[in-house]
Parts: sequence; C-alpha cells; structure tokens
Amino acid sequence: MTLTASYEHCRRLNARHGRSFYLATLLLPAWKRRHVHALYGFTRHVDDIVDAYGDEATDPEVRAKALDDVAQRLSASLEGEDIPDPVLPAFVHTVRSFGIERRDIDVFLRSMRTDLTVTRYETYDDLLVYMEGSAAAIGLMMLPVLETVPGAGRPAREPARELGRAFQLTNFLRDVAEDLERGRIYLPLEDLARFGVTEDDLRSGGREGPLRELVAFEADRARAHYRRALDGVELLAPSSRPCIRAAHRLYGGILDEIAAAGHDVLSARARVPRRRRAAIFARHLLAASAAGRAERRLPAGALGSGALGDGRF
Repeated sequence: MTLTASYEHCRRLNARHGRSFYLATLLLPAWKRRHVHALYGFTRHVDDIVDAYGDEATDPEVRAKALDDVAQRLSASLEGEDIPDPVLPAFVHTVRSFGIERRDIDVFLRSMRTDLTVTRYETYDDLLVYMEGSAAAIGLMMLPVLETVPGAGRPAREPARELGRAFQLTNFLRDVAEDLERGRIYLPLEDLARFGVTEDDLRSGGREGPLRELVAFEADRARAHYRRALDGVELLAPSSRPCIRAAHRLYGGILDEIAAAGHDVLSARARVPRRRRAAIFARHLLAASAAGRAERRLPAGALGSGALGDGRF
C-alpha cells in the first residue's frame, strides 16, 4: 500500500460512510483535504471493528483483540516500521506532519474499547466522559490540520471539542434504532426516566408523546454544543472556515429534519435532502475559493532574493 493509495482509500471511506462531512471537506484546500480524510479513515476503521457483525466477529473478545492489534500496529508504524495496512500509512503521515498528540489518539481508542462492554449510560455526565474520546478527541486531532490564526491554538481547542460533541449527539439521535439493534442505548437512562420512557418503549415506539419529548430535549442539548462550537470558527485559518461552517449546517440540518418529523427517530433515519446539501455547499464555495487563493499568494518580494533569486543554484 503506497502512501498515495492509502490516502485514496481513506478518501473513499469518507465518501462512502460520511457523506455530509465529505461534502464539507471538498471546501478545504486539496492539501488539507487529504489529511482530514486520513483522520476520518482511521477513526472509521476502528469504529468498524467495534461494530463488527457476523460469526465470531460479534464476540467482544475477538473485537478487543482486533483493537489491540490496531494499537500495536499503530505504535510500530509511528516508530518507523513499515506496516502493511490500508489506513495507517496516511494516518501516521498526517500525525507526524502536524504533530497530532498521541494522547488524543489513545483517548479515542479507549472510548472505542468502552463500546465493547458498556451499552448504557446512567447520566449525561457519564455520556460526556465517553464522548471525550469518541468525539472531542477527534475534534482536537482535526485542529492542527485545519490550522488556527496566530495565537489561537489553545483558545480553539474547546470549540473543536464542542463541535465533536455536537456531531456525536446528532448521530446518537439519528441512529437510535440502529444502535438498539446493536444492543446499545446512548440516551442517558436518567433522561429516559425523567420522561417516563422505558427501553421497551424505544424498541416498540410505545408512549409516543413522551418519547418525542425526550428526543426534543436531547436535540436541544446538541444545539447548545453547536452554538458553543461557533465561537471557534473565526479562530481557524480562513481557508478552513467555509468547511467547518458547512459541516456545522449539514449536521445541524439533521436535527432540523428530526424536528420536522415531529422528533420521531424510529420510523425513518433522518437525512438532509440532497437539494439542501447542495445549497449549503454552494453557499460556502465562493468563500472557500477566495480564502484558498489568498493563502497561496506569496508575500511581496518573496522570490526576489534568496537561494533561487541570487543565482546560486
């Protein structure tokens, strides 16, 4: 697997499994885009191991061993070993290129391991601990690739974590039925009790009114994370802002579709219509093109002197 082929593999994973996010990445400069795809490809690969179905793959011990193997292969690759793998060459190249912190990767891997044994979360605080790895850490890994304006590296970290949480909560609401099939419930149990909803109600669609009120309550939580994440957009490099604004709108649009369905998340999987996705993309395309051109512009006199300019080479 060449480095180029690995990046292409990651791009295809993103295009196939994360369509809304993939559309937003098309607003990034090409050189940033492939690194974002590499991060997505690695996290998707690990997530697929955790969610594996069929035969012995359903055995938590088998999946735990597979996660151990990923961690070991990653460590070896980071240490310079040539590891045959479809996603690791691109991911490790990106980690090295941007100095992505290993602790953020390890926090992500720990949360993924949690999914092998933990299927319920008693409180929202408990869920936030899980999302620290499954969502917030991914936002932190993306941040060096997106770049920040001078001096904003530290202030941009919390908005990046907030955006990860917002995306994750949106996915939890969209995928309630799918997660139930895997035996998982990501809606906090204390919230189910607060609205008088049981796990059987989730499976059967019983107590429809309280169930929809519960979903509306969790959607409001997600929107609060989206609002806090907006504080970080202006801290990013200009060429990254259109992508994040579009992703914010595309994922937030899933919450709009859930609301339009009366907060019914069991009858059908909420999707942003193709026409609306195209409109969001088009709305940010001009700004993305202008920012990309501006960042490629060399400072005045940049080629007027130096090694190439003074004839030494």
